[in-house]
Amino acid sequence: MTFFIALFILLMQFLWKYVDDLVGKGLGWDVIAQLLFYASWTFVPMALPLAILLASLMTFGNLGERYELVAIKAAGISLRKLMLPLIILSIMISVAAFFFSNNVLPYANLKFRSILYDVRQQKLALNIKDGVYYSDIDGYVLRVDKKEPKTGTLKEIQIYDHTKGTGNTMLTLADSGTMVQTSDKQYLILTLNHGYNYDESGSSDSYNKKPFQKTSFDKEVLRFDLSGFKMVRTDEELFKKNYMMLNLNQLQKAVDSLREVYDIALKNARYNVFYSFQDFKQFNDEAAKKHPRIDTVLKNKKIFGKNFKKDQWYSIIDLATNSARQVQSTVSDIGTNLKDQGEIIRKHEVEWWRKFTLSIACLILFFVGAPMGAIIRKGGLGLPLILSVLFFVLYHVISMTGEKAAKAGALSPMTGMWLSSLVLLPTGIYLTYKATTDSPLLDADAYVKGVKRFLVWAKITKEEDNDNQAS
Repeated sequence: MTFFIALFILLMQFLWKYVDDLVGKGLGWDVIAQLLFYASWTFVPMALPLAILLASLMTFGNLGERYELVAIKAAGISLRKLMLPLIILSIMISVAAFFFSNNVLPYANLKFRSILYDVRQQKLALNIKDGVYYSDIDGYVLRVDKKEPKTGTLKEIQIYDHTKGTGNTMLTLADSGTMVQTSDKQYLILTLNHGYNYDESGSSDSYNKKPFQKTSFDKEVLRFDLSGFKMVRTDEELFKKNYMMLNLNQLQKAVDSLREVYDIALKNARYNVFYSFQDFKQFNDEAAKKHPRIDTVLKNKKIFGKNFKKDQWYSIIDLATNSARQVQSTVSDIGTNLKDQGEIIRKHEVEWWRKFTLSIACLILFFVGAPMGAIIRKGGLGLPLILSVLFFVLYHVISMTGEKAAKAGALSPMTGMWLSSLVLLPTGIYLTYKATTDSPLLDADAYVKGVKRFLVWAKITKEEDNDNQAS
C-alpha cells in the first residue's frame, strides 16, 4: 500500500512538472497512458526505499502502540527474532530491486525518455485566437480579427504565404470566411469571402522581374496541410546508447571503450602540446652553433640577444608571442575536450554503481524504520509518516549531493554513490541496538530524570568543593 501511495505521489509530481508539455497538444489517451506507465516504472528507485521505510515504521509502531511488542517480549521472543522474517523479506526485495534496476529500468528509461522527447517536440493543437498571429501551420501566418463561436464565421482574415521563402511578399485579405478540418484531420479547409490577393514576390528579382499583382475574389478555398501537428515517433535506436538505457555489462563495455578513447586523446594532447614548441628549434640550433651550452644561451638574455640581428630578434619575439597564443589555445581546447570525455566516463560509472545502491538502500532503510517504529510506539500515518519523510529527505539529499559531486569529479563515482548508504548505515545499526536493548531513546521522562540526576550531582559536587575550601 505504501509503495503505490509513494508511486502515485511521484507520478503526480511528474504531471505537475511537465503539465505545460502535455496540455493543449491534442495527445491521444494511448500516448498519455504509455507515458505515465513507463514514467511510473522509472520512479520505482525512489518509491521503493520510501515505501519500505514507511511500512516498517508503521508496522512496528502499531505493534508498540498496542503493547503487542511487550506481550511478545514477555513470551520470551526478542525483537531481533521478531525482525528476522522481515529481514529475510527485505533481502528478497533488495535482490529483486537489483534485477529490476539492471534489466527493467534501462528498458523503461528508453521508452519513457523517447516518448517524453516526442511529446515535448509536439506542436500545440490548432488553436487560432482572436487578434493574434498564428504561425504553427508550416509556411503560413494567419490572423483572425474575431471568431463567432455559434456560426463558426471568421472576420477580417489575414494570411501571409511563406512557402516560397521570400518573406512577407504574398498576402491574402478577406472580409470573412469559415474554417473546417477534414474527417481524418489531415487538412484544414479555409473558405474565404470577398477579399484580395497581393503578390510582390517577383518585383525584387532582377533576372525574372514581374510586376506587382493584385487580384480580387468573391470566394476562394485554401487547403492547409496539418501533418505537422501529428505526433511523430523518433527512432528509439537514437536513445539506446545513453548511459541511462544500459545494463551492467553494457555500461562496463561502454566505460572500457570510453577510457580507450580518453587515453588516445590524452596521448594526442601531449603530442600536440609538444609539437607546438618545436617552432623554436631552428633558432635554438642556430644559437647552439655559436654556444655549445644551449642552456646557458637560453638562460642568459644578453648572450641570447647577441646571437641574432635586430630584425631576427624581433621575428623571434613575434614567433614566441604567436606560439604562446597557439599553445594556450591548443591547451584550452584539449582541456575542454578531456574534461567533457572525463565527465561522460564518470556518468557511466555513476550509473553502474546505481544498480547496487538501490537494493542496499532498501535494506538499510528497513533497519532504520523497523527499530524506529519499535522505539516511538506510534502507528498510523501521523508521526511515522513525518519521520519517514524526514529520513527519506535526508537520504535523498545526501544521495543527490554525492551523485553531483561524483559527476563533477569532486568525489570518485563509488564514494559519491555510496555516500548516503555510509551515512545511514551507522544510524540503522544504532537504532537497531537501542530497540533490541529497550533503551529509552525517545522517552521524555528518561531525559528529564537524566537532567535531574545531573543537577543533583552538580549540586553535591559544588557542596563538597565548598566544604573542602572551608576546611
